[in-house]
Amino acid sequence: MQWEQFVLAHEPTIRLGFFVGVFAVVGVWELLAPQRALTVSKTWRWANNLGLVVLNTLLLRLLLPVVAVGVAAFCAANGWGVLNHFGVPLWLALPLAVVIMDLVIWLQHVMVHAVPALWRLHRVHHADLDFDLTTGSRFHPLEIALSMLIKFATILVLGPSVVAVVVFEVLLNAGAVFNHGNIRLPLGLDRVLRWASVTPDMHRVHHSVEADESNSNFGFNLSCWDHLFGTYRAQPRAGQVGMTIGVRDHTDPREVTRLDGMLWMPFKREVAGYAINRRTWFESQRHAKH
Repeated sequence: MQWEQFVLAHEPTIRLGFFVGVFAVVGVWELLAPQRALTVSKTWRWANNLGLVVLNTLLLRLLLPVVAVGVAAFCAANGWGVLNHFGVPLWLALPLAVVIMDLVIWLQHVMVHAVPALWRLHRVHHADLDFDLTTGSRFHPLEIALSMLIKFATILVLGPSVVAVVVFEVLLNAGAVFNHGNIRLPLGLDRVLRWASVTPDMHRVHHSVEADESNSNFGFNLSCWDHLFGTYRAQPRAGQVGMTIGVRDHTDPREVTRLDGMLWMPFKREVAGYAINRRTWFESQRHAKH
């Protein structure tokens, strides 16, 4: 199809264009209507968080030169994947593929909280002392590589079209910027949006230092998975403004806001008491000892 060939040829431009556009809108929104006061220098955080993004992009292109749309094109040409095998029409295959890939991302997110070795990587994302649009792109290179391999495997099994993969990537990137935005939404609008998509207030709960709160609201794009699987939490105990962002015992700005500290963080300290099946509130545990 000519449309798919166009998307395949211009995929980097399409993704970058949407990312820059959403980033600019949310960035201005944060200036006009911030939800929380930032605690660390914004210039310093942005320089290091975005520096990690640039490093991840370079390493990913070097280590995994094949991109997701390339895998999708290969599957389509060879009839690989469930959707290609059964010849599902594009009008149905496209939304179906986007929804299924979003579910895989949700399951992957649960997995990196549940497996201590993977939590070592993922806590780089959670250890940001503030919560704004740059937090949404702050991931350790090893987690990015793992995520890409999972994405490749999903495409090989599912067989989504090139267009579906690009649509999913655009929605995922835009959603990550939006739902990590330090922006204030009217409560009524936030309540309505939550039934379909993940809002900043909903996802901010997931970045709480309290284990039972951070082990909730795993969605990045569609909010239905948290509602369906019982991991939804409406608000943090301390409120959106009063809650503490980050990871307990990782509060040194030299470790959690510097690029070298973020890269080294997975290899420091033992991970204990943070597996997803340990959802007891830290404060309750502490008071029980007295």
